[in-house]
Order: sequence, then C-alpha cells, then structure tokens
Amino acid sequence: MRLVPWWAVLSSACAPVLLIGGWQLAAARQRGGFDPVRQTISALAARGATEPWIMTTALAGVGVCHMITAAGLASAAVPGRVLLAVGGVATVSLAALPLPVTGDSPAHVAAAAIAFSALSLWPALAARRGAQPGPAVWCSAATGLLGLLSWFGLDYVVEGPRIGLSERVLAGAQALWPLAAVFLARRR
Repeated sequence: MRLVPWWAVLSSACAPVLLIGGWQLAAARQRGGFDPVRQTISALAARGATEPWIMTTALAGVGVCHMITAAGLASAAVPGRVLLAVGGVATVSLAALPLPVTGDSPAHVAAAAIAFSALSLWPALAARRGAQPGPAVWCSAATGLLGLLSWFGLDYVVEGPRIGLSERVLAGAQALWPLAAVFLARRR
C-alpha cells in the first residue's frame, strides 16, 4: 500500500482549519452578535448574514478539501472514498445554495442532508483488510459520526435550543476524521 501523498495530507489538514476558522471568523463579524449554541453554521452564510462570503468560502473550501483527500487516501476502500467525495461535492453545493433571509430553502436542506449523511457514512465503507487504519477503527469512526448525526437530526426536527452546538460538534468531527485517517494511513 503506498503512502498518502503530501497533497492529500495538506487537504485533510486544511478542512478542519477552514471550517472551524470560518465559523469563528464569520460569527465574530456578525452585527448584533451570534449565538453558536442556538444558531447554525448555515446562518453565517445566509443571505441576511453580515459578510456571508466568509462562511460560503470556508464551506466551499472544505468541500474541495474532502474531494482532494478522497482522491489521495488509497488505503481506504473505493466505496468509502467515493462517499467522502460525494460529501465534498454536497458541501460545495451547500455553499452555493445559501439560506434565504428568513426560513429554510428545500435545496439547501437537501444539500445539507446529503453532505452530513455521506460524511457520516463514508468510514463504514472505507474499511479494507490489511490497511491502516483497520476495519475496527473505520467502523468505530462511522458509529461515532452516525451518533452525532442522530443528535443533530433530532435537534433539527424538534428545533432544539442547542442545534448550533450539535451541528458544530458533528461538522467538526466530520472535518477531523479524514485528517485522522490520513495520519493513521501514513503511520504504516
């Protein structure tokens, strides 16, 4: 099994930096304040946000990073890599489909559902015998991500007061797992 190329290492490291840095910077720039526990990441890129380009650019960058990482993570099985790339494409689509000033957008919600689902499921399809990380690690990652997805999904359905928190924990974990997988693959 060949090592993960440097460009995939770089892309996997950039994804969490772009995502977390993007939501921190965009939240700090919001006039009137921003509550990261109660408000979603999408609100930072919505049409009514202050400087929505910050979070839009960050989301697009994260999506591209996921696609690049998927191309370079040869130790992962192809179905998992494809699903990681699908999550990247859906994240770029999410950036291109901002929320309106008020309410939801069906296209935005669909892109978010595809992105969150693909980025939670890809580790389950990435396990390959004899490769690093091993199948137990991949399955544990998928289980954890699916648990976080369930938490966020429940908060979304019931309009919970901590929807922003559950989304950030989920999105952060989804951005960090490819980096962990790359480092585990390079460890071999």
